[in-house]
Amino acid sequence: MNLVIVESPAKAKTIENFLGKDYVVKSSFGHVRDLAKKNFGIDVENNFEPTYDVLADKKSVIKDLKSLAKKSDMVWLATDEDREGEAISWHLFETLGLKKDSTQRIVFHEITKSAILKAIDAPRKIDQNLVDAQQARRVLDRLVGFELSPVLWKKVKPSLSAGRVQSVTVRLIVEREREIEKFVPTSSFKVSAEFLVDSKSVLKAELPKRLKSEEEANTFLNSCKGATYEIEKKDVKPLKRNPAPPFTTSTLQQEASRKLGFSVQQTMVVAQKLYEAGRITYMRTDSVNLSDLAINEARNEIHAAYGEKYAFERHYATKTKGAQEAHEAIRPTNFAAHSVSADRNEERLYSLIWQRAIASQMASAEIEKTTVTIGISGSEEKLRATGEVLTFDGFIKVYTEGNDDEGEDDKSGMLPPIKVGDQLQLESLKAVERFANHPPRYTEASLVKQLETLGIGRPSTYAPTISTVQKRGYIEKKEKEGTERNYAVLELVNGDVSKSIKTEITGAEKKKLFPSDIGIVVTDFLMDHFPNVMDYGFTAEAEKEFDSIAQGQKQWNEMIGRFYGPFKENIEVTLKEEGRATGERLLGVDPKSGRNIYARIGRFGPMVQIGNVEDEEKPKFAKITGDSSITSITLEEALELFKMPKDLGEFEDKKVVVGIGRFGPYVRHNSKFVSLGKTDPHSVNLEQAIELILAKREADANKIIREFEENADVSVLNGRWGPYIKVGKQNVKIPKDVDPTSLTLEDCLKLAKNAPAKRKFSKKKSK
Repeated sequence: MNLVIVESPAKAKTIENFLGKDYVVKSSFGHVRDLAKKNFGIDVENNFEPTYDVLADKKSVIKDLKSLAKKSDMVWLATDEDREGEAISWHLFETLGLKKDSTQRIVFHEITKSAILKAIDAPRKIDQNLVDAQQARRVLDRLVGFELSPVLWKKVKPSLSAGRVQSVTVRLIVEREREIEKFVPTSSFKVSAEFLVDSKSVLKAELPKRLKSEEEANTFLNSCKGATYEIEKKDVKPLKRNPAPPFTTSTLQQEASRKLGFSVQQTMVVAQKLYEAGRITYMRTDSVNLSDLAINEARNEIHAAYGEKYAFERHYATKTKGAQEAHEAIRPTNFAAHSVSADRNEERLYSLIWQRAIASQMASAEIEKTTVTIGISGSEEKLRATGEVLTFDGFIKVYTEGNDDEGEDDKSGMLPPIKVGDQLQLESLKAVERFANHPPRYTEASLVKQLETLGIGRPSTYAPTISTVQKRGYIEKKEKEGTERNYAVLELVNGDVSKSIKTEITGAEKKKLFPSDIGIVVTDFLMDHFPNVMDYGFTAEAEKEFDSIAQGQKQWNEMIGRFYGPFKENIEVTLKEEGRATGERLLGVDPKSGRNIYARIGRFGPMVQIGNVEDEEKPKFAKITGDSSITSITLEEALELFKMPKDLGEFEDKKVVVGIGRFGPYVRHNSKFVSLGKTDPHSVNLEQAIELILAKREADANKIIREFEENADVSVLNGRWGPYIKVGKQNVKIPKDVDPTSLTLEDCLKLAKNAPAKRKFSKKKSK
């Protein structure tokens, strides 16, 4: 018997269909062991020797695999072909007690019958260099995380965490926010003209440069009074536009974000399902290479669907900084398959991958670009009009790449028929004030692009890193409403220059990444005390060293040793320092008490404070809520926070109070609380509060299925997961075959009495 071990059950099921009855395919369900928690799982005194423990939820998996391995003549370790996959195979080899002569390692980058059979025909042994590279990454990450996090607990706030890659990722977001805060918008004037051609067609033109001031724009428009306009030059150039290469992990995440609205995590989850179902090649790669087989398949598909003239064979070279993977770009395993899943998201992502891979093997798009120069009598300035005509669509027939540009749309259409020497009839000439934009905040897609550009992380780390820093509250993905802004428009009308003021909405943003207050304070603290760890160069250099270890050029223990000595010394020095990092900012003076008011990070998050700890009178505190932050809150806004809780008036002869509690803003009436969610408590009036109170009553009424006059402690309620019985503080499940509306008091008490005791979880004390 042959035992084949893969990571996921979906992959196991697919592969089992390709192999005969002599093969049993089982899943390890991902990683089977990790560094032990005790002493970091690393013996720093003994050359950083790691200690591994089998994961608690994998003990039964290991038991079953051990049993099957003993009955097998050969064990085939078929985990993914990257370093992480190699490490999983090594952990399985060690944990299952396998023997070298009866164990083979096989790799493949797609789950197809031909790829699996080819892999079995060309097995190899576990590559210890790849394993060591992964061990180095894991040990370095554990040391940084486990040593730095307690420093943050003591010096900033409990329950925080730091990480080698996650902390520099947060730094990127914080630094971009600081750039935006410092940005001072400047304005200039964009001049545009419209001419009538042949009494029917319109020719649009622009001044190629922006005019720096309103005065300059006014002078230019006045110089055009009574001017004549003539076509001085017409250039026609043929251009070619080439397709983008097939997807890597990074470009797939970026394009799925732009075109499908997927988060990077969602992209990887969906791609994993497509890979395990045998629909696409391995989804963690920084290679843009396609195999000869794939190129031939793509060409056949293009010939059949679009014709021979649309095919053009292309070979792409991987230029990504420190690219390590030897396998292919992400592509369909079968180009003839146009639809592969009933799941909408899987189908949409597959379609994107198919289009990109097919387009990469198609002919260039051919464009005829026309540039027209228009002379103005009495002025040295020239206007310019451009137009494009698509003479052959080529790859554009299938796919065009998205972009992250947020500037103005500059698409050029076809120009009307004109020739050099033609006199033009001016219809309108205007100068519109335009403002420079601040550097754009990152989206998940543009953040992935920047991480890749800087050489931080690898294809397998982008999604988990971005997901982690959001879950831990260091950065937030949110939307920002735009604000009104005035702008000037100067226009030449009937020989006179007129001015008008118009308004526009500016600054609106969707799904952008913002740093939280705690993210800013932690980043500043780490930059001050651990600049080496926070250095982009250090993080990228570590990736290069992992590459060297993978190629057998360096010993992983030595790399860790060079880092750990100075790092540990820095930890000890920092812990001895006095004080905490709070991001404290003086807002001004309280007009009532004359004491200072500060904004800072407290034990439970962002807050404002009146007075100092050393003052005779105790300081007063208020939680910062809504979109306010310690970096932006004003003295006036802080004073409003101290007005909470606030009486709004009376309803049904009872006070209505609005306030901010531990779980956020609320309205209180007759000892009952109504959550305000994200509503600004300072903007809530009595009328709105009453609406919320009545809505809560209605919701509570719908929640009650049955109540019992003879025992007020017992009720049958509608809950988040369906109907249940409440007896005092005890919540009791209702059997599926029982109608909740038919329950009597006796039934409820009986079910409560027979309910299984609630399990109590306690932490084991280490010996």
